[in-house]
Amino acid sequence: MRIRLPQFAIILGLCITALYAQTGPAGQQLPLLGFDPDGSSRERALEKQFDSVIKKDDLRDWMKRLSARPHHLGSAYDKENAEHREPLSFLGLRYCDRKIRRTFPYAEDADPGNDLSTKIYRKARRARTPGRHHFRAKIRTVPVYNAYSINGDVTGELVYANYGNQQDYEELARRGIDVRGEIVIVRYGNSFRGVKPKIAAEHGAIGCIIYSDPRDDGYFAGDVYPQGAWRNETGAQRGCVADLPLYSGDPLTPGVGATPGAKRLDVKDPGTTLTKIPVLPISYSDALPLLRALDGPVAPASWRGALPITYHLGPGKASVHLALEFDFNTVPAYDVIARLRGSEFPDEWIIRGIMMLGSMELKIRSVE
Repeated sequence: MRIRLPQFAIILGLCITALYAQTGPAGQQLPLLGFDPDGSSRERALEKQFDSVIKKDDLRDWMKRLSARPHHLGSAYDKENAEHREPLSFLGLRYCDRKIRRTFPYAEDADPGNDLSTKIYRKARRARTPGRHHFRAKIRTVPVYNAYSINGDVTGELVYANYGNQQDYEELARRGIDVRGEIVIVRYGNSFRGVKPKIAAEHGAIGCIIYSDPRDDGYFAGDVYPQGAWRNETGAQRGCVADLPLYSGDPLTPGVGATPGAKRLDVKDPGTTLTKIPVLPISYSDALPLLRALDGPVAPASWRGALPITYHLGPGKASVHLALEFDFNTVPAYDVIARLRGSEFPDEWIIRGIMMLGSMELKIRSVE
């Protein structure tokens, strides 16, 4: 992109102004961005008052309460969480609920067999991580899966495709490796997870496995849970893999809200944002034997993760049977809406979405 001289001068001037606004005599408290000095003082006083009623013990207890049981969409505990109003009740907020009907895929237990999903699911259920706050409830856990993957039962040789971006497949092609009819294994990072199966399908792959490499999210980056915040060997990243650049929201109600009376596409309609190939997320302990079994050329230096193996591209003796089945039920989703009426402009709205109540201490501050 070319920037003309007048544009450059304006940008430079704004940068200098912003830099100057952050500096001042030692010890002098500068006004907050967007406030005059008087307004800044009032705002700081309000924030101090707000902070005084937030207790870290409350945040910990709320988090334990909200995450005590699986609360995926449509579950009984999801509804209980939506009706749990204690975290913000002390602010005097007014609540209302908005109930919609979302298409939500849930992965049931895999039938016994030798397919990859069965082995990984059983291993995930056995895994226990020591730690003072580790959850040990005797209840059924939610299987590890990517929401909005299609159903599928495929078998193929395995090919390692780095992060699964377009340039990675171009590099494979330069090395004479074709993924058509194969299952690719890619690592999380460098792109939205939903892009990875989309590009894999465009290059002819029949299945996609996504894992978190410890170089990006594990012991190479820092201490793993429970000593640190990085992913441990049995941790796997769930998440939506819908084709969100096409449209967001319910895959079966493009362009409209997922209300009870909304017209819905069929799950098999090619116009939905569901993936074109089955997708499964796994941990790096589950990825290790698969990657170790690969033959073929050694991966480029920038493709090599932090597992104790030589990274090969494949294909080779590693053949994978990937079997996934989801129910794709339409279940209730509860949008909890809390309203705090403004004192000066009560009819004007600032709308802030909170992804999960467990992180409200971060989200609320951003509203201010």
